[in-house]
Amino acid sequence: MISKALILSAGLGTRLKPLTDVMPKPMVPVAGRPVLEHLVRLCVAAGIADVAINLHHLPHVVMDHCGNGGAFGARLLYGLEPELLGTAGAVNNFRDFFTAPFLVLYGDVYLDVDLRAFAAAHEASGAVATVGLYRVDNPTECGLVDRDPDGRITRFVEKPPVAFTDLANAGVYALSPKVLDYIPEDGFCDFGHDVFPALLAAGEPLYGQVLDGYVMDIGSPQKLEKANAHVAGGGKRWGGGEP
Repeated sequence: MISKALILSAGLGTRLKPLTDVMPKPMVPVAGRPVLEHLVRLCVAAGIADVAINLHHLPHVVMDHCGNGGAFGARLLYGLEPELLGTAGAVNNFRDFFTAPFLVLYGDVYLDVDLRAFAAAHEASGAVATVGLYRVDNPTECGLVDRDPDGRITRFVEKPPVAFTDLANAGVYALSPKVLDYIPEDGFCDFGHDVFPALLAAGEPLYGQVLDGYVMDIGSPQKLEKANAHVAGGGKRWGGGEP
């Protein structure tokens, strides 16, 4: 059973200014609570209480609100990035923490999904990495994947000029510690651009699993409004606690 997660929380959120002038993007509220808090509670509801959080922009805002995580039933571990390390490079501050399979969640993606089922599917497949997927209306603006009939990923392309599928990267990963072998121990590294293509090239088992639930990147005011409408409309299913 996966029991640890990393929530990526170092982004600047320039498209959400002026909100992000005073808070990191994962602290932008959805239904009165920061997206980051929703994600921590989602992890706890799935039995994942040990959560690492990487920080860069206005880190004190996150730490002041979340503290040690006890208010949410979690145990939080923070890592500060003086310079941005990328989605995969962020793992380097926590290498000793992730000695067993773990989840990675993007802190600027509001999720209301069944993480427990996603983690179980990863463990059952024997994959080195499993990418959470969801269907999108704007495929050329997303990281897309092709899968074989067994769910194994055959292609992974960030924002292709021509769409070849509507299945996109949801910013949710289940990873074996072996993935750390494909992340340089210093410098910038990105899962979509660097790590997943390297896994494919090496013939490692990389799978895609369509998520059960709701996924919304809150990186623009319009998408943030959609996430708020989802929660206000009573759509919350998996997050635990009050909406």
